[in-house]
Amino acid sequence: METETATRQICRGWAARDPSGFLSPYEFSRRAVGNDDVWIKITHCGVCYTDVAWSRNIHGHAKYPIVPGHEIVGIVKDVGQNIGCFKIGDYVGVGTFVNSCQDCESCNEGLEIQCSRGLVGTYNSIDIDGTITQGGYSSFIVVHQRYCHKIPDNYPLEKAAPLLCAGITVYAPMKRHKMNQPGKLLGVIGLGGLDHMAVKFGKAFGLKVTVLSTSISKKDEALNSLGADNFVVSSDEQQMKDIARSLDFIIDTAYGDHPFDPYLSLLKTAGVYVLVGASSEVKFSPISLLMVPPPPFITKGPKRIYDSELEESPEDGRAEE
Repeated sequence: METETATRQICRGWAARDPSGFLSPYEFSRRAVGNDDVWIKITHCGVCYTDVAWSRNIHGHAKYPIVPGHEIVGIVKDVGQNIGCFKIGDYVGVGTFVNSCQDCESCNEGLEIQCSRGLVGTYNSIDIDGTITQGGYSSFIVVHQRYCHKIPDNYPLEKAAPLLCAGITVYAPMKRHKMNQPGKLLGVIGLGGLDHMAVKFGKAFGLKVTVLSTSISKKDEALNSLGADNFVVSSDEQQMKDIARSLDFIIDTAYGDHPFDPYLSLLKTAGVYVLVGASSEVKFSPISLLMVPPPPFITKGPKRIYDSELEESPEDGRAEE
């Protein structure tokens, strides 16, 4: 482990210190291993647009200095005395959140995202001990076992990292809403970090995948690199009309505000629309819902990572970076 100072340990990382988002070397402290903690030597950390947004204070709530990174994987080097499910040498991962009160109704039901006392983010968040959390662009991290997830021993860590955010964000709702039925038609809105994972999982599930994008430049990547079955320029009215009421599912991962009515018109009767993007508001005409009887529209925000989903996603989805 790194050098210890009293009950805290010195950690080295890369931090943004102002809205320029420029990262530079930074030393900070992490708590010593508690009874329920896991000490992880970080080997890899994914790069997510959220890291850029917080580093540049795009949302206006940055607490500088910020060490970003929430797609963390590594190797267990120490465990607290209450730990029975992890051992030294295990491959593990840490996602978007690292703590909660663990005692409210939501936490007890496995819905920590709705923790009544406030969920603790992996970085730029106030932990239960009053310190500011720092993320995975660093040498190690200490995490409560509840937010540490086992990675199969034979799975390459460098390929596991993106599954901790981009992967699980699309995989979990796809499984929960039965988007794993071979032969069904899936629409994926956009082709960024989340979207390309959705395309990969969709193909692995045996779905017929249509990528919807405003950019024709994405067509080659969608069809030839990711194996999508169809590509539609969503700003082209005729192309959209050609696939009206043809999709069983739509997963919307687009970042930023965009119209919803044109996409809702693509769903079959009782089709499912899952929103995992970052729109500031959701607006659509009630007429769109009349065209697709309930449940046509399902919103999903950040979610708890379930070990069963994380462990099965590489095998079932075969989605690798």
